[in-house]
Amino acid sequence: MNDVLLRLSAVLEARKGADPSSSYVAKLYHKGLDTILKKVGEEATETVIAAKGGNPEEVIYETADLWFHTLVMLKQLGLEPEQVLAELDRRFGLSGLEEKANRSPK
Repeated sequence: MNDVLLRLSAVLEARKGADPSSSYVAKLYHKGLDTILKKVGEEATETVIAAKGGNPEEVIYETADLWFHTLVMLKQLGLEPEQVLAELDRRFGLSGLEEKANRSPK
């Protein structure tokens, strides 16, 4: 896994026990999953708007925000970035159509 993701994952885990008044991430954890999910949704929307705008720097900035808040969500749910990377690796080399056809119905 990329070193940046490892370091960020460790920091996010450490922030779970931090004082919410001293850490933005601790404040998100303290407010709970609904607040984190709202933030993920906001960042996803901002990423789409940036992509539609076509400015590469804005797309990168907003995507970084989206990934960051998605990592916060994963940690809140007790999941690790490695699990997502493993799923991406599992799908590597599969046709998107084939992968979708092999999914179990929900």
